Amino acid sequence: MRFHFYAFVLSCLFSTPGRLAAQAPQPLPATRPATPVDLDAGRLCAAAHVHTAQRTATSSVSHRRKMDRYDVKYYKLDLAMENNSLNVAGSVWMRVRVGAQALDSLAFELYQAPAGSPAGTATLLIDSVVVNGRRSPGIRRAGPDATAALAQPAAANSLADARIYYHGTAPSGNSAAIGNGLSTRNTVHLDTYQGAPEFAYNLTWSLSEPFSAHEWFPCKQVLTDKADSSDVWVTTTLPNKVGSNGVLVRSVPLAGNKMRYEWKSRHPIDYYLISVSVAPYVEYMTTARPAGGSAVPIVSYVYNQNYLNYWMPYISNTADFLENYSALVGMYPFANEKYGHTMAPIFGGMEHQTMTTQDGFNYTLDAHELFHQWFGDNVTCASWEDIWLNEGFASYGEYLSLQTFRPNDARSWMDDAHLYALQNQGSIYVADTTNVGRIFDYNLSYKKGAGVVHMLRYLLNDDTKFFRALRTYQTQYRGSTARTADLQRIFEAEAGRPLGYFFQQWFTGRGYPIFNVTWNQSGSNLVLRVNETVTQPATTPFFDTDVDYRLTFANGTAQTVRRRQTTATQTFALTVNGTVTAITVDPDQWVLDAPGPAPVRDNSVLATRAAASALLPVHPNPCHDQLQLPATPAAAAEVRDATGRLVLRQALAGAQPQLVTHALAPGLYQLRLVGAQGEPMGQTRFAKE
Repeated sequence: MRFHFYAFVLSCLFSTPGRLAAQAPQPLPATRPATPVDLDAGRLCAAAHVHTAQRTATSSVSHRRKMDRYDVKYYKLDLAMENNSLNVAGSVWMRVRVGAQALDSLAFELYQAPAGSPAGTATLLIDSVVVNGRRSPGIRRAGPDATAALAQPAAANSLADARIYYHGTAPSGNSAAIGNGLSTRNTVHLDTYQGAPEFAYNLTWSLSEPFSAHEWFPCKQVLTDKADSSDVWVTTTLPNKVGSNGVLVRSVPLAGNKMRYEWKSRHPIDYYLISVSVAPYVEYMTTARPAGGSAVPIVSYVYNQNYLNYWMPYISNTADFLENYSALVGMYPFANEKYGHTMAPIFGGMEHQTMTTQDGFNYTLDAHELFHQWFGDNVTCASWEDIWLNEGFASYGEYLSLQTFRPNDARSWMDDAHLYALQNQGSIYVADTTNVGRIFDYNLSYKKGAGVVHMLRYLLNDDTKFFRALRTYQTQYRGSTARTADLQRIFEAEAGRPLGYFFQQWFTGRGYPIFNVTWNQSGSNLVLRVNETVTQPATTPFFDTDVDYRLTFANGTAQTVRRRQTTATQTFALTVNGTVTAITVDPDQWVLDAPGPAPVRDNSVLATRAAASALLPVHPNPCHDQLQLPATPAAAAEVRDATGRLVLRQALAGAQPQLVTHALAPGLYQLRLVGAQGEPMGQTRFAKE
């Protein structure tokens, strides 16, 4: 079924007038650097949301309760718009599922100028509301809250059709998160980021995240109420085109040099991801071919041919990114429709579903906004408290693209991410969901969020499990919303143990650990003494985490070992073959730790070696098929090899538990017992013969 629908989609796309065929990249103008310039995608994405002003959520608590009496199933916007005006007129059809009680009124949100505003102030006026074919006898408005009485109540659990007819002028007073929910400009830059000159160009576009959709169409701004599908029809004057979500199924010529562009999407969509862009765009199409799936059209609406020539080398990366993401985290979720871009001067990017709005292109911005189609669009955070599920993962998409296509740049990206994260000691959990600046805090929601994703990958210590967890998350919550607790459960299933401690530290916790290491060596015995301090002891007094240590030997070789820090001060005894000359903490930048002093050799460390060797009694040691453990209330045993890789985890039960070791290869192992919540309860070393 998907294949046939794709064929229909593709035929519609190719039938659109004014299309440019894919072509080889053109030489860059002299004003464009010949080498890629990777601007900070996360900062550009954040800037798109908080560019001019901050505002709070719109609907009152009581109005939210009224809106909770129904679920939105479908939006159809049928509007008249131009590229040089904020005027909007038309209707929005909302199909809703009534809740457990009959519905006697329809509550929704639509912008209204504040009371007492001067005559002529921009506002949106409701002409009528028709529910199930009967006109509302009365409409009450209180700021953005609108309530239409129903001529006849809609029965409980029934489908109801509401058509809201309205007209007016969208606000332009920077009252929305990004200045306005709907914006218009008469000049644009060829390249905002490189300071290229402006040129005359009229366009109008929307950007609704997080609370501004109501500034251009009537809607229900509740994250957890995704519409099952949507249509966006816009009538405008030629030569304007209209970019929006899904597939352009028809372009209908009308009298007066008008054209109605009819966009259709049959995927669930959140209110803030519905979008329009109106301008005399030039259209450019390429194709991605993800393994195991159908070809995906990539449709870009750009300002003009010069603009296309200028940015084409970057646009051409999109197919590679989409194919790579599909291989890593699951097929592009909107493959039977499209992916694409519309240009607008938003100082960054906004991940509108199937058609990102961007102010130009660059390597990491393109990667970031595309990965949002999985993390943010397909699966959307269920509360702004959990915005890191959108922005942290989209930022990590930048790293994944660099890791695949430009591996030499991936480490520097992660180093920078950690530096930015360390500038804010706060939590990635957003306590104040009315504060736009906090929701889109660059250091926390983006960079610290990406660092936490990276640490989840490190915690599993197995890329097969890590990417399987991300695919499970995409599949399980496809077309829906999720909370951090949902992601936690998926990673716990892959880890085979509770991870409450991890999310308490890194999601709701604040600050960062610092590792102060001293060491000494005697023959083949090496001892590390690690003292962990924290930057926010009042809120997060300790971080239980694995840490890598790179041992550099006199002969120039190196070995990396992994040990879990379970107490503030811990001593690790290791056996090494060679003379250690230096030790590096977290050499591959896995852990979000604050810089500490370089590890130093300290002869006094050997004095604690005996105490460090007072380990759990186990027998026989060496063992063959099983290891007898002491009586313990521990819930599980974890076994790591000499590199720190988790190779065995077994639940424990009974008064005299036994560890089954027959599957282990001969060698030395570290055994750790943990409680039901993952808390440490003892450790030792043993050998398998």
